[in-house]
Amino acid sequence: MNDYVLEIKNLIKDFPGVRAVNDVSLVIKRNTVHCIVGENGAGKSTLIKILTGALDKTSGTILLNGKEYSARNTRDARLKGISTVFQELNVVDQLTVEENLTLGSEDTFLGFLRKTDKIKRVINVLKSLEPSINPKQLVSRLSVAQKQIVEIAKAVAAGSDIIIMDEPTAAISECEIERLFKIIKSLKDKKVTVIYISHRLDEIFEIGDYVTVMRDGRHVGTKPVSDVKNRLELIKMMIGKTIFESYVPKESMKEDVLLEVKNLNNDKLSDISFEVQKGEVVGFYGLLGAGKTELASALFGTDRYRGEIIFSGKKLLYNSPDKAIEAGIALVPEERRTQGLFTILTIRSNIPVMNMSKISRSGFINTSKELKAAKEYIVKLKIATNTMEKQVSKLSGGNQQKVVFAKCLFADADLLILDEPTRGIDVGAKSEIYNIIRGLSKEGKSILIFSSELYEILNNCDRIFLMCDGRIKTEIKNGPAINMEEIIHIVTGGEAICESV
Repeated sequence: MNDYVLEIKNLIKDFPGVRAVNDVSLVIKRNTVHCIVGENGAGKSTLIKILTGALDKTSGTILLNGKEYSARNTRDARLKGISTVFQELNVVDQLTVEENLTLGSEDTFLGFLRKTDKIKRVINVLKSLEPSINPKQLVSRLSVAQKQIVEIAKAVAAGSDIIIMDEPTAAISECEIERLFKIIKSLKDKKVTVIYISHRLDEIFEIGDYVTVMRDGRHVGTKPVSDVKNRLELIKMMIGKTIFESYVPKESMKEDVLLEVKNLNNDKLSDISFEVQKGEVVGFYGLLGAGKTELASALFGTDRYRGEIIFSGKKLLYNSPDKAIEAGIALVPEERRTQGLFTILTIRSNIPVMNMSKISRSGFINTSKELKAAKEYIVKLKIATNTMEKQVSKLSGGNQQKVVFAKCLFADADLLILDEPTRGIDVGAKSEIYNIIRGLSKEGKSILIFSSELYEILNNCDRIFLMCDGRIKTEIKNGPAINMEEIIHIVTGGEAICESV
C-alpha cells in the first residue's frame, strides 16, 4: 500500500485579482498527525476548503489513496474519506448525541428511523473515545470539547481516512485540550490520519508527526516535527525574510490624547487599557481568536463592555453605533458588503448615510449637496467609476472599500476604526488604501487598525499592540529595530521577553 494517504500536486486556486494557493505540492503520510501552520492569509484555509469540497481548485491534482480526488461539497468529501471538524462546530443542539451521530446517514423504513448496526457502531466508536458522553442526552448540554468529540466519533465511524481539525483548541480549556490530544493520538491506532491546523505553535511539538509551513499561498516546506529545533525555526519559515521599508516615522507626534481606554472587559476581552494621540495610527495585531474584532466592536458600541472609554476628554456612555458616530467615531467593518455598504444603492446614495443631516432638511434630501459630496469623495479617494450612479455591488472590492472610507469621512469622524481594512482586495488597491490612511493621519485624524496581516500593521502604524486570547500582551513602537520573530512568538502564545519588543 502507498505510504501516502494524500498527495497534492501543483495545486492552484485563483480568486479575482488574487492567487490564494500558488502551485502547492505536498504529501501526507498515512496514520500520522500532520500539522499545517502559517500566518493569516498564508493559504491554509483555502487549501482545506478545496480538500473538503467547499471550493473548486483552479488547477492541479489531488490523490487520495492513490486515486484522483475531488469533492462537490463537504458531504461528498466525507463519503469519499475526508471529514472535517471545523472551528464552528457542525452539530444540532436540539438533537441528542445519538441523533447527531447518524444525522445525514440515517437508516429509515417508511419514514421511521431503524435501530441498525450502523447506530451501534457509531455509539461504540464514541464510547471508545469518550465513555462519559451519554448518547441519549441533548447536545446542547455538552461542552465545546465534548461536541468536538461527537464530531470526531462521527468521522471515525464513517470510515474516514483523513480527519481535518481546524483550530480545535481555540475555545476549550487546558484540561479539555489535554483530553483532546489523547484522542487525536489514539486515532492513529484506528488507521486515521489527522491534518491539524493551529496558530498555537507549542501544540505542534506536542502532537505533530510532520509540519508543513505555508506563506503567501505557497508551500515553504515540510519537516518531521522531531527535526524542528524550536518554535523560532517555525516562525522564521512562516515570515521569511520580508523586509518592511515603507513605514516612515512621523517627525513629531502631538501629545494631545484623543482616546483613553481603561480596563475594558467583556466575554471576549480581559483588562484592555491603552491611549491614542491625535493624528496617531495605532495597530492591533493578533491571529485568529485574539480579540481584535471584539475590541473594535466594543469601541464602536456594537458589543457591550465593562470599563471606561474616554474620548476627547469625555467619558462615553454609548451602547450603539449611532452614539459613537455622534461622538466622532466611525468604523470600517471587517465585512464591508454585509456591514459597511448598502450594495443595492449607488455610490452617491451610500456616501452620506452616516451623516444625513449634512445634506437634508426637514426630512428632505438636498440633491445638489448630495451630488457635491459624492463628487468630492470620488475625486479625493480616487474611486474608479464612470458615474456616481453606479450600484456599489458592481464595484471592485478595493473601490467598495473606498466608498466605506468616504462614508466615515463624510461623518466628520475624528477617530477611524479600521477592522481588516484591506481584506479581499488586490495589491494595487491595498497600496491606495494605505496612502489614504497616511493622508488622513497627516490631516490629524486618529486611526486604529485591527489586522491579522503583519505587513499591513508594520507598513502603517506608529505603535502596535500585540493581542492573544483577548488580552494585550505588549506594546511596541514601530521602527527599523522591530523584531518580527518576537512578534510572532508573542501572538502565537509565547511570553514577551521584555516590556516593549
